[in-house]
Amino acid sequence: MKFTSSRGGAPQVSLSQALAQGLAPDGGLYVPTAMPSVALEAFPIRSSIPQIARLSLDGFFAGDGLHEELSAIADAALNFPAPTTPVAGAGDPLFVLELYHGPTAAFKDFGARFLAECQQRLQSPGSTPLTILVATSGDTGGAVAAAFHRRAWARVVILYPGGLVSPRQERQLTCWGDNVLSLRVDGTFDDCQGLVKKAFRDPILSRKHRFSSANSINIGRLLPQAVYYAASSLEVERRTRAKASYIIPAGNLGNAFAAVWARALGFPIARIVLAHNINRTVPDYLETGIWRPRPSIATLASAMDVGNPSNMERMRALYPTLHEMREHLSADSVDDATIRRRIGEDFMQFGREWCPHTATAAEVYRRLGERDRRDRPWVLVATAHPAKFNDVVEPIIGKPVEVPHALERLLKLPQHILDLPPTLKAVAAALE
Repeated sequence: MKFTSSRGGAPQVSLSQALAQGLAPDGGLYVPTAMPSVALEAFPIRSSIPQIARLSLDGFFAGDGLHEELSAIADAALNFPAPTTPVAGAGDPLFVLELYHGPTAAFKDFGARFLAECQQRLQSPGSTPLTILVATSGDTGGAVAAAFHRRAWARVVILYPGGLVSPRQERQLTCWGDNVLSLRVDGTFDDCQGLVKKAFRDPILSRKHRFSSANSINIGRLLPQAVYYAASSLEVERRTRAKASYIIPAGNLGNAFAAVWARALGFPIARIVLAHNINRTVPDYLETGIWRPRPSIATLASAMDVGNPSNMERMRALYPTLHEMREHLSADSVDDATIRRRIGEDFMQFGREWCPHTATAAEVYRRLGERDRRDRPWVLVATAHPAKFNDVVEPIIGKPVEVPHALERLLKLPQHILDLPPTLKAVAAALE
C-alpha cells in the first residue's frame, strides 16, 4: 500500500513515511492510493478492539515495515473499551458509542496512543529526537501528551488557544512537564493550526527540528479511529440485523472521516450525519456548495470550534464532487442555548450525562423525523466524558459528575505553561 498527498503534488510514500512526516511536502494530507477491502466474515463474533484493528487495518499496513508489528501496536495502544450501549427508555433503536474510557477521557486517546506506538517502532538509535507539533482545540493535546509523555525519542509541543478550552481541559494540556511543552497562544484554534502548518513548511525550522504531527492531519491518528466504528457497526448489526447510522460531533473532521473510511472499507454503516456547533463552515458548504473558511467562534463545545477544518481535504479526495459528498454525508449545527437544553432534557428523560459535544449529536438526532428514528438504528458518538466539562454540565443537571480515576489523577498535577502571541517567530523561540 502506498500513500499520496490529497493535493497530488508530492511523491507517493510508504505508510511509515506518511506516519513520520505527518504532512505531505506540498501541504496536503496523506491518503491511500486505493482503499483496501475487508472480509466481514473473517471477524469473529464479539471480537476485541485489538482483534478488529488487526483485521481491518491489515490492508493499510500491507508491504510496510510496520506490518509485522500491527498486532503488538494494537494490543499496546487499544487496551481500553469503546462500548456501544443502548439508551434505555428511548423507544427507538438508539445507541451511544462511548469513546471516553481511555487515559484522558476522550476519543483522542485511541489515535494518540496508536500513533505513539507506531512512532516508537520507527525510531533509529541515536537519531535526533522527534518534535511533535500539535494544535488542539481541547482534547487532542492532552491525549497526545499522555501518549508520548516520557518517551525519550520525542518532544511534544502543544499549541492551544488561551481562554478557549475548558478549565479541566487546560489542566490536562499543561500538567505534564518533562518532554511536553505547553504553549498557550493568544488566538483561536485556527491560529494554532496555522502555526503548526507554517512551522512544517518553514525551511529553517524544518532543518533544525525533526518535525512530525499528531493532529488528525497525521494518518496514524485516523486509522485507529476507523477501528471503533468498525467494531461498533458490527455490534449494532449483530443486535439489530440492520446497518448502523452515526451522528458524529464534528470539528476538524478527523473523527467523522474515520467513520467515512470505515464505511468505505465495507463495514455495515448506513448514514453519517455531522453535528457541528455554530461554526458552520461544513454545513454551509454542503448546503450552498461554496467553501468559505472563516474565523472560529468560541462555544460550549470548544473542541469543535474550528472554522477551517483540515480533513475536508481528505473528504474531497474521496468524494471529488459536491454531489458525491452530499450523497454520503449530511450536516447540521447546534447553538449553545440548544446544547444546554439538550443536556438537561436528555438527563431528565434518559438519565444520560452528555458533554457539550455529545449533546450536539443528541440534538441533531432529535431533529430527525419520527419515522427515520424508528426505522433504523442510530448511534450517537460520545466523544468526551462530561466530567471534563463539569462547569457546563453540573449546573444544568443539578448534581456533580463523577470524575474518572485517570482524569482525577491528572487534575492534581502542577501546571507548566508558556504564553505566546500567535506568530511563527514566537513559536520558533519557544522551540529553542
